[in-house]
Amino acid sequence: MAISTLSRFGPALCLSVALALSGCAQLPDREPAPPSWTLRDIQDTELAKATAVEIAAHPNQSGALILNDAMDAFVARLGMVVAAQKSLDLQYYIWHDDLTGRVLHNGLLRAADRGVRVRLLLDDLDTSGKSDTLFGLDAHPNIEIRVFNPFASRDGRVAGFVTDFGRVNRRMHNKTFTVDNSLTVLGGRNIGDEYFNATEDVVFGDLDVLCQGKVVEEVSIQFDLYWNSPWAYPLSRFAKGRDPGVDLANFRVETALHFEEAEQSRYAQALVGAVERLKTLGSDDFSWGNSKLIYDDPGKVGGLELSTDTHLAPELLKAMAQVQHDLLIISPYFVPGERLTQYLVTMVERGIRVRIVTNSLAANDVPVVHAGYMRYREALVAGGVELFEFKAPLESPKEEDKAPFWKGASRGSLHAKSLVFDEQGLFVGSFNLDARSAVLNTEIGVLLHSPEYAEHFSKEIDKVVLDWAYQVKLEDDELVWETRHNGELIRTDVEPDTSWWTRFTTGFMRYIVPEKLL
Repeated sequence: MAISTLSRFGPALCLSVALALSGCAQLPDREPAPPSWTLRDIQDTELAKATAVEIAAHPNQSGALILNDAMDAFVARLGMVVAAQKSLDLQYYIWHDDLTGRVLHNGLLRAADRGVRVRLLLDDLDTSGKSDTLFGLDAHPNIEIRVFNPFASRDGRVAGFVTDFGRVNRRMHNKTFTVDNSLTVLGGRNIGDEYFNATEDVVFGDLDVLCQGKVVEEVSIQFDLYWNSPWAYPLSRFAKGRDPGVDLANFRVETALHFEEAEQSRYAQALVGAVERLKTLGSDDFSWGNSKLIYDDPGKVGGLELSTDTHLAPELLKAMAQVQHDLLIISPYFVPGERLTQYLVTMVERGIRVRIVTNSLAANDVPVVHAGYMRYREALVAGGVELFEFKAPLESPKEEDKAPFWKGASRGSLHAKSLVFDEQGLFVGSFNLDARSAVLNTEIGVLLHSPEYAEHFSKEIDKVVLDWAYQVKLEDDELVWETRHNGELIRTDVEPDTSWWTRFTTGFMRYIVPEKLL
């Protein structure tokens, strides 16, 4: 009787609890927000002048500078904010309220004070608990914040997942940072200390690209598409009961205190080297070539039908299909599914070298994703794919031994998302090779023809990968992990650097977690 009653009334009870948690919150009416567009009258800005000569010398091409050092990546963004004269268009999945996040918030306020128009588009998943900061910024007349695919409740997310899972499970994973329609940064990094080596805990090894030329205009077009889509809600529509004047005044006080603390921090001192490196940059530091920005239509979160015109994944597969000799995949969350697994094995059978670098269980910050990936390891390795799992560092590395996109910390996790094609071209973006990126979230990335970068990445991976990752192999039909430590090869026959409990729970999840949610 008890089981029958629970099965009958359990869903209704869960719904009631969720509604109570959300205070019966509802989204504002989805009336179109006032449109705004990229400012293109930027010829008189210093950045436009600085890039004009090289852009004219490379018509219809893009100049790319890979930002593999975490501190360089932060200084580049902060420098863009400081240099802005007309516009800043920023689009992010995560923006933490920590040291680096607050410094950039402070920079946006200062830019707005000197007349720069700031548009900040945030996925709503990570905005909970940050109302004072966001409403404070949004209250400035030169700053507008919009939230993408918002939750009805501003202070909680559980209720939204319970009552509206099909919608809110789809997120905007795009990351772009554009100044004066002249320079843009895109890639894998969100805004937060772990992405910029500003914490001594977990640090993400990541990858961005700073671009000028053709791809900047393409990013701006993409930004406008998202900004003016019906999925982007002005934050002001959730400001019921708030006083914008008070919000802005309070934020000014708080951000001044945070900035003063940041200036005195150890991280500020550590940034000196990155500042000096970037000061010496010149036009010769950019690799120029053909490029193509690929991204999902914002309507993907509404279940838009898959096509090459609206989705990133088919475009990326087209680039993979053109590979003739060598394919390198770097993806922190890698759940290929049966079709992609077979596709990669078939590439090997055609004589193509296929390498994959992903996270080990110890390095993965989302173990449930590792559970999905585990299903395909044996088939990949048996099919001749070279499979490597990034390891969480257990000791401080020597400076000369640091990995291509890594700065040491007590524990590390791979977060870069890149592909290298025949040592001629590469993809840098936000896209993971898993079902979530392919089907649920919106993503962005750029395809670059750059033999210089592509060959360097390929050869560097071969050089250091065994020092920074485990190669997964099959011996007597059993998986083994092999790595290099102090010049010697070491092998283990269990998931490295993990407890039996972690291995047990993750192994159990591989049988029960729906792959389409990973």
